[in-house]
Amino acid sequence: MGSFSIWHWLIVLVIVALVFGTKKLRNIGSDLGGAVKGFKEGMKDANAPASEPLAQKSVTGETIDVQAKEKTNV
Repeated sequence: MGSFSIWHWLIVLVIVALVFGTKKLRNIGSDLGGAVKGFKEGMKDANAPASEPLAQKSVTGETIDVQAKEKTNV
């Protein structure tokens, strides 16, 4: 009495397909797959060692010459 047979699961699957439609179920599946893929890429990036922390970047000593203009409200 504890577990369902294959026939129970097939009936549930047919009811879900009738309620939601196959197109919506396919979209949900692709969205879920994209989310899992993005999560895995994020975890891989988080575990990778950083080449050089931002605070320790070296300054080359180059000067950038620009003109600053005051913004006026017309």
